[in-house]
Amino acid sequence: MAPIDPVTVYPLEGLPEIRPGDDLPQLMVQALAARKMPLRDGDVVVVAQKVVSKAEGSRVALAAIEPSPYARRWAERWGKDPRMVELVLRESRRIVRMERGVIIAETHHGYVCANAGVDLSNSGAEEFAILLPEDCDRSAAVLRDRLRAHCGKDGADVDIAVIVADTFGRPWRVGLTQVALGVAGLAPLVDYRDTPDVDGRQMHATVIAVADELACVADLVCGKTRRVPAAIVRGYPLPKGEGNGGALIRVAEMDLFR
Repeated sequence: MAPIDPVTVYPLEGLPEIRPGDDLPQLMVQALAARKMPLRDGDVVVVAQKVVSKAEGSRVALAAIEPSPYARRWAERWGKDPRMVELVLRESRRIVRMERGVIIAETHHGYVCANAGVDLSNSGAEEFAILLPEDCDRSAAVLRDRLRAHCGKDGADVDIAVIVADTFGRPWRVGLTQVALGVAGLAPLVDYRDTPDVDGRQMHATVIAVADELACVADLVCGKTRRVPAAIVRGYPLPKGEGNGGALIRVAEMDLFR
């Protein structure tokens, strides 16, 4: 059996507070240069969805939201901000469950999560709500293209992958974890079906969401209060292929709980 190489995670410190219109790729290039940490072939750059949304201007002033009567009634019942309730409803393709002050919704992208991904934490301004990027895969691809072009040597692009990650809750499990919303430069799933396990038995259902696992690894050095919105995962053998985050969304036909 071939030896297993170690995987190392580096926090990308030194990024400023991101604001709408900021050139996020260029700011990341500058932060990498300041740390004297050039990207290498095979690196996975994991970036928090929130800074991507901020740079792209995916935010809404709560003062501009006029809640519907339904949003007002529900907010009053559960002690919520009716403007946030209205915004969550607007960002939802489908409401999965509204109960005990919690809204689980399917976003227009197809993600199923709390509050349709709308968030006030670390928004940079108390009266602004941060939305998910319009197209997370496109955001990841743009970041990857820019970072490859600026961080390569002698005019050659560096072969990296980029993941745009966010924090989701999980059914049947306590606590939040990271998931990959946007993916560029790697296959987000590794499929072990029809291959033998270590005892020679054929596996039938094992498909590993490596993009989600890489997002979780990166979050160990980022956290929620450290002002470190990105990290580099180095040493993991990238699954070959040009996948996207959409591949991680379970289709309705395979969803036993829909």
